[in-house]
Amino acid sequence: MPMNRPRVLVSQPIPASALERLRGLAEVEAGGDASRILPRPELIERIRRADVLFHLMHDAVDAAVIAAGTRLKMIASMAVVPATVDVAAASARKIPVTTIPPIVAEATADMHFALLLAAARRVVEADAALRGGLFPGSQSLHFAGAFVHGKTIGIIGLGRIGRAIARRARGFDMTVLYTKRSRISEAEERELAVSYAGLDELLQRADFVSVSCALTPQTRHLVGARELSLMKSGAILVNTARGPVVDEAALAGALTAGRIAGAALDVYEDEPRVHPGLLPLRQVVLAPHLGSAVVELRERMAHVVVDNIQAVIEGRRPPNLYNPEVYA
Repeated sequence: MPMNRPRVLVSQPIPASALERLRGLAEVEAGGDASRILPRPELIERIRRADVLFHLMHDAVDAAVIAAGTRLKMIASMAVVPATVDVAAASARKIPVTTIPPIVAEATADMHFALLLAAARRVVEADAALRGGLFPGSQSLHFAGAFVHGKTIGIIGLGRIGRAIARRARGFDMTVLYTKRSRISEAEERELAVSYAGLDELLQRADFVSVSCALTPQTRHLVGARELSLMKSGAILVNTARGPVVDEAALAGALTAGRIAGAALDVYEDEPRVHPGLLPLRQVVLAPHLGSAVVELRERMAHVVVDNIQAVIEGRRPPNLYNPEVYA
């Protein structure tokens, strides 16, 4: 059934063109601070007035938040997988949850290599030192880092993002290993110039370990203390997948003890919290989940969300429905 001028809640600013479209369809209550996640009590208070939630990935929408949204008729997520939404609780209320198609792979792979290079070449550490007045000389050993060209990268998971990382690695003449639950065909391996290895072998051989798998019950803490102990002492771990795939406490311990050389992270176990053991470590590069943070892509993503909202407002089945059972 169509909705007449519903109220849409957005916790942070979204691209202007998408916001303009949305305001043509609904009354919009939009947060004004892009640097701040809406605190839970404020999210609960605001959702009481909302018919539709334009869901950003950092909005933790559990059963209690959904219960507070007594008027809620839709959760339109700007995520490929709505991991921070209690979909079961929404479905129990017959609330459709929509998502976006898997369009973030190339941007995330770019970010993955940005982090890898920053950690290998100590870019963040050197930047901070230079701003503080230190210039040790162009041939000083003070900020000597690790080669990337010609090294071995091991990719855990070879979905869209993993494949995009593999293509970029070819440009650095890297040897590319991968591991995943089901090995791809020999023809695909040749096309991507990748070689299959079991997880333990990959960890033992790789100079850079790239975490790119989906988060499932089976992959939670897939990289823990045992796995970190198998890595080379000079290896660097890069995670742009999901935080809980890596045991952060074990990672902090391995880095502090010098068992591996470094890490670069864009995702965390308990976002926005970062394990306190990682924060003081200079050999760790930390980014606040920037994988899809590209202006053009974020605009495209926001318009997909508006497409989904418009369909529901007009009484149509939305094109990117995550819980089709609500229409059964």
